[in-house]
Amino acid sequence: MLVRLAHDTDLAGFRREARALLARRVRPEDVFWSTGPCHDDLFAGEPAPEEPVPEGGVTVPTGFLELCHDVVLHSEPQRFALLYRLLWRLVHEPSLRHDPLDPDMLHARDMAKAVRRDIHKMHAFVRFRQVQDGDDALDPLHVAWFEPEHHIVEANAPWFRRRFANMRWAILTPRRCVEWDRRQLHFRGGASRDEAPPPDAGEALWLTYYQSIFNPARLKLKMMQKEMPRRYWRNLPEAQLIAPLAATAQERSALMIEQPATVSTRRIPRFPEKPLPIVDPGGLVALNGRLERCRECPIGAAATQAVPGEGPLQPAVMFVGEQPGEQEDLRGRPFVGPAGQLFDRALQQLGVARETVYVTNAVRHFKFELRGKRRIHKTPTQQEALACRHWLDEEIALVQPKKLVALGATAARALLGRPVAVLTERGEWFERPDGLRVLVTLHPSALLRMEESRQEQGFEGFVRDLGRVWAG
Repeated sequence: MLVRLAHDTDLAGFRREARALLARRVRPEDVFWSTGPCHDDLFAGEPAPEEPVPEGGVTVPTGFLELCHDVVLHSEPQRFALLYRLLWRLVHEPSLRHDPLDPDMLHARDMAKAVRRDIHKMHAFVRFRQVQDGDDALDPLHVAWFEPEHHIVEANAPWFRRRFANMRWAILTPRRCVEWDRRQLHFRGGASRDEAPPPDAGEALWLTYYQSIFNPARLKLKMMQKEMPRRYWRNLPEAQLIAPLAATAQERSALMIEQPATVSTRRIPRFPEKPLPIVDPGGLVALNGRLERCRECPIGAAATQAVPGEGPLQPAVMFVGEQPGEQEDLRGRPFVGPAGQLFDRALQQLGVARETVYVTNAVRHFKFELRGKRRIHKTPTQQEALACRHWLDEEIALVQPKKLVALGATAARALLGRPVAVLTERGEWFERPDGLRVLVTLHPSALLRMEESRQEQGFEGFVRDLGRVWAG
């Protein structure tokens, strides 16, 4: 029985004919599938009788329909016979759904994989050349010649339409051609290679760029040929450079090795040897203005506002926390949330007025993750803390505190330039290269996370740590 489909990728026609064949219980081996216009064929057998397509459908796994979309694009002449055979077996052999090693299914999946790879290669290896097809030099047509292995032009055309929406272009292939006029896609039959456009002025610029980015130390010919098979080379302008560049790669690599080593830039900035003098007492105002515009890490874009430090100049102590919390982010002031209230309570117990000390944070924006409508605190990364490091250094230089207190690990690392184990180093003094002494202790938020039975004891230890600031 001969079944003729309208064209090479007629999936809708295949599905319609396959449903009718299944309804008539026509076995796969009794069907001959063909595509294109009808021609006399002495060996094709009798055509399928005209019958209405039965109502209803055949239930198959969703994955099989997705497989059909890819397989019909393959160039294998027997692809429709394979798909109908699989469809017949899925209906009559339910166990096929659970057999990952069935030869027919493996063959179909290999064909689908080859189609997807061909689609990807078309994305990567189409090279447009500019041609003048009218009097308007400002509106040229860009034409590319490509030789796909499978019937992928129509399936790929929407991708090129989105990618080059504002450009008039055409892609010529031996089987199918497509043109985009900035309004709609137009398809026609295949073209000959003679219709491919000649090199244009932009090609020389592209070759210069390609040559400049070639890194001989990273050349791997086998891997390159795996990703860019040789059959595509004749349509790639840059392919003419591969042989000469590869031939000189070893020599160029040797010259690179002989060059003196590049001195790397220190990633962690050095502490100033001495505190910078305060030239302008209003420098903090300017600093905080620049801080509000900071986007050196992603946190600033999501936070409500930057939270600067506050307190007097040249205080006895500057306290440095980790980052603002939600209340600080909303109000624009440091240490005003639950942890800040605990910090104020500790100062009161020591008889110290909050107005006499300077409080700030190592990171100036609130980092959080959304859980429903709630913003939950999230610890900043080392890179984010490092991006804020210069703000803290500038602030210390302007404020000129006599002592520093690091509240938590993030603040301790920012002030001392090294990882700090807070639980084992708390309550101890350390000296920075600029001569300032730093006391390390817990962040008050750590007390809030303790079990309720341990919170009072933890608070007393926190007060003892702070007491050392004025004792020594």
